[in-house]
Amino acid sequence: MSVGDGMAVVGIGTDTGGSVRIPAAFCGLTGFKPTARRVPLTGAYPLSFTLDSIGPLARSVACCATVDALLAGEAPTTPVARQPRGLRLLAPVNHVRAGLDDTVTAAFEAALAALRAAGATIDERPLAAFERLPALQGKLNISAAEAYWWHRTMLAKDEARYDVEIARRIHGGEAITAAEYIDLLRGRTAYIDAFTLETDAYDALLWPTVAIVPPAIATLTGDAEAYARINALVLRNTSAVNVLDGCALSLPLAAAGGAPVGLMVVGRRGEDAALLRIGAGLEAALSSSAA
Repeated sequence: MSVGDGMAVVGIGTDTGGSVRIPAAFCGLTGFKPTARRVPLTGAYPLSFTLDSIGPLARSVACCATVDALLAGEAPTTPVARQPRGLRLLAPVNHVRAGLDDTVTAAFEAALAALRAAGATIDERPLAAFERLPALQGKLNISAAEAYWWHRTMLAKDEARYDVEIARRIHGGEAITAAEYIDLLRGRTAYIDAFTLETDAYDALLWPTVAIVPPAIATLTGDAEAYARINALVLRNTSAVNVLDGCALSLPLAAAGGAPVGLMVVGRRGEDAALLRIGAGLEAALSSSAA
């Protein structure tokens, strides 16, 4: 919110399932989740040592790239924008586009049209690798297992200091067995392999950052079932990238006065620099189309 309100130039967050990209999308900002371990986690309070990433929230891809380089101990450079013309992009039609609200659907489809007009080739088809995700994102998941492992001592000592919903979610990892945890890790490897093979011909992938616009606070209080359902929907599209061990940008799509919507641009593991160049080009094309 401080960046969105102009009180700060940039914010830094941890992204385990989307906690950089989701607030960026909800506040009309740009957010970057780098490949995990690109930025050292020293000094960060862990949630999931496998999935945690540290990334910036700012007003442009260039600003995110500068901060990302500094966090990674590299010399900051402005990414040279790769123009949409000649890019081959994939916009999967399954999983990440289920249950979209009307505002998100309209903004996403308008963005695809603008990028096609700018010369990008965009395929829209199902992504078979997504069929593996429900087994990795259910109640038994890597983040839940590792979060409980880390927080179990603190919960036993002083659970009252935790938010009730956060404590409930962490406790969800308590019942995960060692065998189930290993199954999750092996399932993640299979998902990454399948995704990489299926998307090798594409420069990047596109889907909505979040399936819905920011929910009203009243819908999240006093109803644990509604909270769990909305929270799962908000996290669904972003967490797919953390499980993938990929990198991703969220670009703002909202028109002036409209509800904030994010466009996620997804790259494969370790292809951060290439993704930032693509993101800079898409950002410029989207800005031109909105002018």
